[in-house]
Amino acid sequence: MKKISSDIKKEMKKLVDDLNQHCHRYYVLDSPVISDQEYDRLYRRLQELEQETGLILDDSPTQRVGAPPLEKFEKVKHTEPMLSLDNAFSYDEIREFDQRVRRFLKADTEIAYTVEPKYDGLAIELTYKKGIFTRASTRGDGNVGEDVTRNIRTVKAVPLRIEGEIVPEEIDIRGEIYMDIKELIALNEQRKQAGEPEFANPRNAAAGSIRQLDSSITAKRKLHLACYGVGAVKGIEFRSQWELVGWLKKARFPVPASIELSADIEHVLASITKIAEERDRFPFEADGAVIKVNDFSLQRKLGVKTREPRWATAYKFPAHRGITKIVAVEPSVGRLGTITPVAALETVRVGGVNISSSSLHNWDEINRLDVRIGDTVEVERAGDVIPHVVRVVKEDRTGDERAVLPPAVCPVCGSSVEKGEGEVAYRCIGLNCAAQVTERIRHYASRTAMDIEGLGEKNVKLLYEQGLVKQFTDIYTLKKEDLLGLPRFAEKSARNLIDAIEKSRSATLARFIFSLGIIHVGEYAAKLLARNFRNIDDLYHVQAEQVESIKQMGKKTAESVSKFFHDDHNLQTLRKLRALGVSLSNPDYEDGGPGQRPLEGLTFVLTGSLPKPRKEVEDLIESLGGHASGSVSKKTDYVLLGESPGSKRAKAESLGVPAISYDEFMRMVRKGT
Repeated sequence: MKKISSDIKKEMKKLVDDLNQHCHRYYVLDSPVISDQEYDRLYRRLQELEQETGLILDDSPTQRVGAPPLEKFEKVKHTEPMLSLDNAFSYDEIREFDQRVRRFLKADTEIAYTVEPKYDGLAIELTYKKGIFTRASTRGDGNVGEDVTRNIRTVKAVPLRIEGEIVPEEIDIRGEIYMDIKELIALNEQRKQAGEPEFANPRNAAAGSIRQLDSSITAKRKLHLACYGVGAVKGIEFRSQWELVGWLKKARFPVPASIELSADIEHVLASITKIAEERDRFPFEADGAVIKVNDFSLQRKLGVKTREPRWATAYKFPAHRGITKIVAVEPSVGRLGTITPVAALETVRVGGVNISSSSLHNWDEINRLDVRIGDTVEVERAGDVIPHVVRVVKEDRTGDERAVLPPAVCPVCGSSVEKGEGEVAYRCIGLNCAAQVTERIRHYASRTAMDIEGLGEKNVKLLYEQGLVKQFTDIYTLKKEDLLGLPRFAEKSARNLIDAIEKSRSATLARFIFSLGIIHVGEYAAKLLARNFRNIDDLYHVQAEQVESIKQMGKKTAESVSKFFHDDHNLQTLRKLRALGVSLSNPDYEDGGPGQRPLEGLTFVLTGSLPKPRKEVEDLIESLGGHASGSVSKKTDYVLLGESPGSKRAKAESLGVPAISYDEFMRMVRKGT
């Protein structure tokens, strides 16, 4: 590493300190003092200095960005067990808890307790050594959890360094990773549109986000932290829970939204009542209240049972539920074509909110619950916001109830509906479906598809709202005059978009197939189809068996391709596109003679440092009929080893997959297999 001047080091240290402080104010205190643009400017300056010097400080915020995917989570043994809590469901049970504590301690006097909201999230332990964040682990079975350090590092509320006058030599801080309710709703909407299962509650969302092998996915989720406890600790001593929380706040750790010190059990009950009254105003889901003996010396005397401490308990709030009737079930089409059954309900008030509709998620869920139109049902607000049907009150059935049938065709455009084997979601496959036209066009115009620069999400939405693009083929009828006067469009930008649209009239078959957004057909599958079908006409009414006979083409993809090219609505749209001047060439189509495609049907996984850029090698593999995959499996034909190969080499050995050097690979390319 080259010598770095003291001035540069000071500037980097100040940038890291300032950025971490601003991060704390924004994500923990909710009181930013600089604009997002100013934060971005400071962040970019730090990135520049890190790239120039090669120096990255341990608590640099640039290290929050997601790292490459893991193959699995490593196990972590907790220095001190992470215990779960006993539950109490009535105030009498809380009083009994107090009596047990006093009997065990042989104490006649009242005992002080702390009371705080119980977050519906994922329990986490954060380990700091000499003030620097070094590891994060889940609770697991209480003794052994999973190392989720890379994922937790992406959570902006997690301090990368302990601030304050007293920094312990080592400390395990415990808390809860959680997702705000509004963020859960937004995430579930994205998942619903993508045909993915929705998270049932904030706890599942938090756990699902933290347990991602790919930390870049975690980084995209808006997660928060509340710290409330401590495990092993060296170099600092806390006398009470109240003192611990005070230190955590000074050290810039987020703590529970409210915490009260109660002198006796009746004060505890009043504090629980207060939290219950405030829970609807919390941005997060609080499913109860946690009561702890405040004095740590008393906690140590009380000790633990098998899995729970004797010095703490959790009061659980009852779920908000109501009884109503299902009036109708209507299929709703999302912007990605996923069809979701939505129940229209007789309006019922649940937890202070009027509920008149509820998603039934999918038809598998309808069958599981045995939901029928006219049924009396119990409805719960999951996370006290999202309504869902909990159960059917079957004893109230009259015999007039009607079955809920999945759609035979799309309720919006009348196109065919597809449900893949082993999947739960029904999807509309229509190119011109009004419910998904903006997303269809955005994908069609994307860089790896037809590459129409200027036709991104915002402009597609604008053109749709202005009535200029109502169906898939309308983009080829646009004129410059239609665009002039619209927001973001002047003479030059309007001309540039029209030119880009004109340029897209000539494309390769592989790009065009990919641009159509056929379910399960990515860029590689589109290339496979182009290699095996000379032109688009050859795909009209293609049989699934024909497609499946192509090596590396799976059954699901084959069925999806066949269904797409059997749909009359889609074929009409494709013919109209050609009539509007879209012409396709197919440089990928080859007869596949000996020596022309020596890697035909072979799957390679690359690991280590190769003599040429990885992307260049992957492109070579695919141009010669092979496939470059990112992970090793039983379907892998070869692992291509570069210098310092990673864990993929060991995985290949365990599966019996042959490993080859770069020179051996090039001999295969030159001579064929």
